[in-house]
Amino acid sequence: MDTWILLRGLTRETAHWGRFADDFQSAWPDARVVTLDLPGNGQLHARRSPLTVQGMVAACRAELARQGVHPPFRLFAMSLGAMVATEWARTAPADIAGCVLVNTSFRPFSPFFHRLRPRNYAALLGLALRPRSPEAIERTVWRLTSNAPDPRNAVIDDWVAARARNPVSAANALRQLVAAARYRAPTVAPSPPVLLLASQNDQLVDSRCSQAIARGWHCDLALHPQSGHDLPLDAPQWVLEQVQQWLVQEPHRAEH
Repeated sequence: MDTWILLRGLTRETAHWGRFADDFQSAWPDARVVTLDLPGNGQLHARRSPLTVQGMVAACRAELARQGVHPPFRLFAMSLGAMVATEWARTAPADIAGCVLVNTSFRPFSPFFHRLRPRNYAALLGLALRPRSPEAIERTVWRLTSNAPDPRNAVIDDWVAARARNPVSAANALRQLVAAARYRAPTVAPSPPVLLLASQNDQLVDSRCSQAIARGWHCDLALHPQSGHDLPLDAPQWVLEQVQQWLVQEPHRAEH
């Protein structure tokens, strides 16, 4: 039985998958699908976030062992979660059967102004420095990460509830930022197979970041033309179709 581990990004938690986690399970009914929080987020919000991506990998492995979930795993990961997935595949390749990395960016493949578009600096600084209501914060996050034409009030309400239930401390948010900024990915692809998914119209991270990784690692890449940074939110069916097609091609890749 395949075991999929789903990892979110900076300060986000398992609740932010919304319906996508259920859709993912429905797409592979015989698989085990585990949504895992990074330390400092979600159900683990009281823990201190590691200052390195390597520390996050160690924490994820320990938490899964505690839950009785054993490798090998397939990883589906976004943003900071994709850095964790990459380092996991690099340092413990026997754990990992494959990685799907969504709208991620790494040193040394891309400059900082591609990894975080400059037009968003003011909004992100405002989130960090100015006290605002949970709803105002989540509406800003939605604006930065989704290209859906109208705010989905039900989604934002769920995000606000998650923030109230599992608040991420400013210190943990800063520690996660530091870990992401310090991380440097391998220039050679990890040994487990990798699929990159990216949004060409991502307003937060330039899709050229994923394209640069695909060239450097010689791995598979699929681009969505309209969606925002939160690709599983904006185009869940497309994402599942890309993963299904990639898995179908897996035996062919193994032959080569």
